Amino acid sequence: MLLACAAVLVAAAIQRDGKVLGRKLDAAQPTASEQVAVQTLAESDGGAMVVNTTTIGKSVEGYAGPVPLEITIRGGKVEAVKALPNGETPSFFDRAAVLLDAWTGKTTDEALALSVDAVSGATFTSNAIIENVRLGLQYAQQNAAAKPSAPALDLSAKFLLSLLVVLMGAIVPLLWKNKAYRTIQLLLNVGVLGFWSGTFINYTQLVGYAANGIRWTALVPIVMLLTAFVYPLFGKKSYYCTNICPFGSLQELAGKCTRTKTKIPAGAVKFLTYFRQLLWAVLMILMLTGACFEWMDYELFTAFILQSATTVVIVLAVVVVILSLFIPRPYCRFVCPTGTLMKVAQNSK
Repeated sequence: MLLACAAVLVAAAIQRDGKVLGRKLDAAQPTASEQVAVQTLAESDGGAMVVNTTTIGKSVEGYAGPVPLEITIRGGKVEAVKALPNGETPSFFDRAAVLLDAWTGKTTDEALALSVDAVSGATFTSNAIIENVRLGLQYAQQNAAAKPSAPALDLSAKFLLSLLVVLMGAIVPLLWKNKAYRTIQLLLNVGVLGFWSGTFINYTQLVGYAANGIRWTALVPIVMLLTAFVYPLFGKKSYYCTNICPFGSLQELAGKCTRTKTKIPAGAVKFLTYFRQLLWAVLMILMLTGACFEWMDYELFTAFILQSATTVVIVLAVVVVILSLFIPRPYCRFVCPTGTLMKVAQNSK
């Protein structure tokens, strides 16, 4: 069944090639800029060099997959950096796209030496744009004489602290059970993994990984995936949801704020459990048939990225947190599509 779940994600990724999160890609003949992807480097009129990073940057992923760019260099200076079709959520990409003008007018040496910061709230997409520009400029500068270097490991404070927190969540609960420590871990999950770095597992990521693989430098998501899909093979069911997931942690913390709890009748719990399974089945059909991918944008995890989250998602997340004061983890238990996929995979042992 675990293989069946993987097959579902791969099939969804294939369907998604033609229709990405509500944006239908152009099915007509490729444009001149898209044709360059075959040879990566081309000369255009006036001696301008056009570098398309579709090929040389194929291993560089944003939030939902590769973020190819077209870089035009004329007279030794960057004339323009243009985004090509990609699978990023529009709201995330539009926020990060402000970076595209950062290198304009600079020589290749100046552009390569330029330090560009990621846009808050669209870190994955920003880093993918920055890395694609670096690879494209390297390629242009070396005139295809050598292969660009592999992506470097992120050593920023945000990455290192996120890695520390996710490793703590992956290891400490296996060795030590302590209520005070658990509260600290939950707070770190929410503050660091959620609001600060915006790192979590959701369907958008899973489909992107199924389509494009995952870079070794993406250590935080890799640890999360291991706890979600490998730990259950060794008896640790729902480990990611219980010990690492930022939104699950936020619901649990909310529940600790009050002793007043609403007891849901057993019949209602059974009905709501069936509802979660039915909802998941419907969403899978919509995804696999290519009828609708937009529902992925409404998984409540993205509420942590306040700068780009939609109002609807933020409002729904607030409602769930309020319900969590009286009902333990309501979203996890009765709605979450990503959690249901994990349950389907782990119950197939």
